[in-house]
Amino acid sequence: MIIISNPTAVANEIKLIHSLFENGMELFHIRKPDFSEEEMKVFVTAIGLEYRNRLVLHSYHHLAEEFGIKRLHFSSTNRPDNFQKTEGFSISTSTHSIEEFNALSEDFDYAFLSPVFKSISKENYEPNVNWSTEIEKRIHFKTKLIGLGGIQSENIHQAMEIGFNNVALLGSIWNSNNPIENFKSCQQIVFRFKYCGL
Repeated sequence: MIIISNPTAVANEIKLIHSLFENGMELFHIRKPDFSEEEMKVFVTAIGLEYRNRLVLHSYHHLAEEFGIKRLHFSSTNRPDNFQKTEGFSISTSTHSIEEFNALSEDFDYAFLSPVFKSISKENYEPNVNWSTEIEKRIHFKTKLIGLGGIQSENIHQAMEIGFNNVALLGSIWNSNNPIENFKSCQQIVFRFKYCGL
């Protein structure tokens, strides 16, 4: 299960990020679209060194070498056309239709597909397709398919059942009064589904 940062600052953000890691967060995507390069450096530096291998940069990709980060994410608008992955790096991207996902290069390790459900963090952002039937059109299985958008404990099982390989959370963590408890509830459902064959 993947967590994406809140795009804007959150109270006690670094402390919360550390708590999420301590509770088993696998990957943390740093998506801060309004950050300057300097702000990004300060933010990454504040996160414990022991978690660097689980950080994913959405911007300022050139900082990866400086910080020893081996995971990069490309939005659908800044994804290179002829992309070749550097050895040792994990690369992800964002997509918004099954056709866009199917057309991806096999160099991408995983891709977000959104919105799966009505977004918690973005107003008026909801699916205009039936994902149950859309995912049946999937022909690309080398890249993992990650459901994003409106994912919460009440619907994770549904997302996994219709064919997503995993899920990513944003609003259900950062718009919550109990982000860690929410994370743990969602994590348990994903683990149960993935490892118990539910």
